[in-house]
Amino acid sequence: MSLEGKVVLITGAGRGIGAGIARCFADRGALVAVTDLDQDMADESAAALSTRAIGLAADASSQAAMGAAYDKVVAELGGLDVVVNNAGIGGLDLTPDELTSGEPGAGMTDEEWDEQLKFNLRTTYASSNAAIPRLNDGGSIVNVASIAALSGTPDLMAYGAAKAGVVHLTKSLALQLAPRRIRVNCICPGLLWTRAWELLTARMQANQPEFSNVPQRQIFESVVESMTPLGAEQTPEDIGHLAVFYASDEARMITGQVVAVDGGITLQRA
Repeated sequence: MSLEGKVVLITGAGRGIGAGIARCFADRGALVAVTDLDQDMADESAAALSTRAIGLAADASSQAAMGAAYDKVVAELGGLDVVVNNAGIGGLDLTPDELTSGEPGAGMTDEEWDEQLKFNLRTTYASSNAAIPRLNDGGSIVNVASIAALSGTPDLMAYGAAKAGVVHLTKSLALQLAPRRIRVNCICPGLLWTRAWELLTARMQANQPEFSNVPQRQIFESVVESMTPLGAEQTPEDIGHLAVFYASDEARMITGQVVAVDGGITLQRA
């Protein structure tokens, strides 16, 4: 699957899943624009790629900021063929103590709820809406949601609700943009070692005595082993390979689809 000469913009690609997706597109010959809130991280991620790439600081939750970013991409890289909406925040809605309190959802403020929807749903909408007038006909939008969107998750209510919104938005945009042959698809990652898991395992060390002396990666790996039928964590490149396929001509008749890249976790929730 060659994407030689195609121009792709990936939001939230300064590190983690976004950076892995960027590497996969670069390896297929695409010209890559990396956006992140942090200009230095965007530049560093772009500089590490094996193709022509630029780094841009842009807030994916702002249509104005993303519109300006897309204009720069079109001017510097010659067009826009693919958008990958990856920007978002992770994070457990509740503290470990609240998780055992028997009151799911306890402790969330209006501001905390709104933050999850802003950075995990509005980012996808704002970026997509800004991209649509600039996106070449026959292009592709790939949205990154989460397996939390696919079933009830009492400890991730706001996050899961936001990501479920991404799934719905994917299907609605797929219908809206079909006359222009722009395909819109969604990926729901499972368990990856990201900044969110670094924070969560640190909290587990601090709040749960049985984890106080256990390395963070070991905590994460034990969770993966217990939850994943295939017995292995997912990687940013696992997500990136599917994003590349969605954007390729081989997937020309695939739109409005949602695929979990989770090692089988969601099979146990059906």
